[in-house]
Amino acid sequence: MENSAAPGQRSTARRSFLKGGVFASGALVTSGLFGGAASAFARPADEDDRGDNEFTDGDAAILRFLAAAELIEADLWTQYAELGGNTNGSPNPYQKALQNLDGDGSQYITSNTLDEVSHAAFLNAYLESQGAEPVDLEGFRNLQGSRATGAKNIGRLTNLMNLNVDTSWYIRYRSTTNPDFGATFPQAITISNRTAIPRTDADMGNANHIQVIANTAAFHFGTIEQGGSSLYASLSRKVTSEQVLEITLGIGGDEVAHFLEWVDFAGNGVQPPVAPVSFQGLTFPDFTKKGPLFQPNLIFPVPSEFIHPKLPHCAVIRPLTDKFAGARATVAFLTNMNLFAGQSKQFFAELHRLADAADAAHRQG
Repeated sequence: MENSAAPGQRSTARRSFLKGGVFASGALVTSGLFGGAASAFARPADEDDRGDNEFTDGDAAILRFLAAAELIEADLWTQYAELGGNTNGSPNPYQKALQNLDGDGSQYITSNTLDEVSHAAFLNAYLESQGAEPVDLEGFRNLQGSRATGAKNIGRLTNLMNLNVDTSWYIRYRSTTNPDFGATFPQAITISNRTAIPRTDADMGNANHIQVIANTAAFHFGTIEQGGSSLYASLSRKVTSEQVLEITLGIGGDEVAHFLEWVDFAGNGVQPPVAPVSFQGLTFPDFTKKGPLFQPNLIFPVPSEFIHPKLPHCAVIRPLTDKFAGARATVAFLTNMNLFAGQSKQFFAELHRLADAADAAHRQG
C-alpha cells in the first residue's frame, strides 16, 4: 500500500561548501573545457624530480579510459545538478525530496558535479601535456534528457530515466566477505527501469512519487561512486609512472570521499522519517528493522577478507581485481545499469576499445 502522507523533513545540520557558487544558476557545460588546458593543469614529467616518471603507452591507455569514465560521470552528474543541485529561488519538489534525505543534499550534488568535471578536464589536459591523445565523446551526445523545468535541452551521453540500479553494494560493504574471493550479494532494493530524475514537471506533482525518484537517485549516487572507487584502485596497480600513480591515487581518493557521503545519504532514505515510502510498485522500506546487513547508519566499510582468506579481516574498498573492477568490468556494469539506453553502436565500440587498452596495460620496470 502506498503511503498517503508526504515524507517528513530530516533536519540534519551539515557543513556546506560553495553555497551559491559556480552552480548557483543550475547550469553546467561540460564541453569546450580542454582548449589551452594543458599548460594550466599538467606538470610535464621532465619537470618532476620525485622518482621514475616514464610515461608509457599503458599509462596513456589507463588515463584515457579514466577520462572517458569521468566524462560519463560529468554528464550524469550535470543532469542531477540541473534539477537537484543548488539553484537560485525556491527549491523545486525534487530538490525538497533530496533535502529530506539531508538538508545539504543539493549542495553535495553540486559539489560532486564540480569534482567530476574537474577530473575529466584534468585527465584530458594531462594526456595532451604528455603528447597523448585526449578523449572526446562530444559526438555521442545524442540522448534526450529530462524535459522538466530547469533541465537544459541539450544532447546527453547518459540516460537517467530508465535505470536498473545495482544496490548490492549496500549489502557488500556491510558484509565480512569479498567479491574478489567469489562472494555474491543480493540487491538491497530492486530498482528496475526507474527514473532517477523527474522526466517532466508532471513527475513533481505527487509527494510520494518525487520522493521515490529522489531515493532512487540516492542509491544511484552510491552505485556510481563505489564503482569509481574500485576502478581507480584496480587500474592504479597497472601504472608505471610515479606521476600517473599520483594522479590515479589522488582522484581515486576523491571518488572514495564521494562514496562515503552517498552511503550515508542513501541510508537516510530507508529509515524514518522518510521511510517507508512507495510509489507504483517500488517501496523503500524501513531498514532499521532488517538487521545488521541493512543498518542505515553503518556507513564505513566493515572489515572483510583481503589479499588472503587466512589473513585478518581488513576494512577496504572492494572489489579491486580486473574481473570485477577493471575497465571492461566497468563498461559492463554501466551498460547493465541501462545508463546508455539509446546510445549508438559506435559509442559502445569506442568504450570497449578504450577499456580493452586499459585492461591490457601493465606496470613496467
